[in-house]
Amino acid sequence: MFKRAEETGAPALSFTFEGKPLKARSGDTIAAALLAADERIFRTTPVTETPRGPFCLMGVCFDCLVEIDGVPNRQACMVQVEEGMQVRRQSGSAEVIS
Repeated sequence: MFKRAEETGAPALSFTFEGKPLKARSGDTIAAALLAADERIFRTTPVTETPRGPFCLMGVCFDCLVEIDGVPNRQACMVQVEEGMQVRRQSGSAEVIS
């Protein structure tokens, strides 16, 4: 399990993952907040539906793709949590919206 190194006094934010209410600190990425909440599976692969989770945590690998507030293909490691966000696992591939 991932544990935070220290308490910073940053304000708490509320968001949901798969409908489950979670807390994060201001400045947390979605990936960091989900890992702190012991969530490991962020998406499944398009062909075999293999579960995937964060790998690089710096925006290179795309293994942490999630749906945020109805928008698919968002990298959880690159997006900071905002109050009230609704985050869902991405199942397979999603159509790219231009």
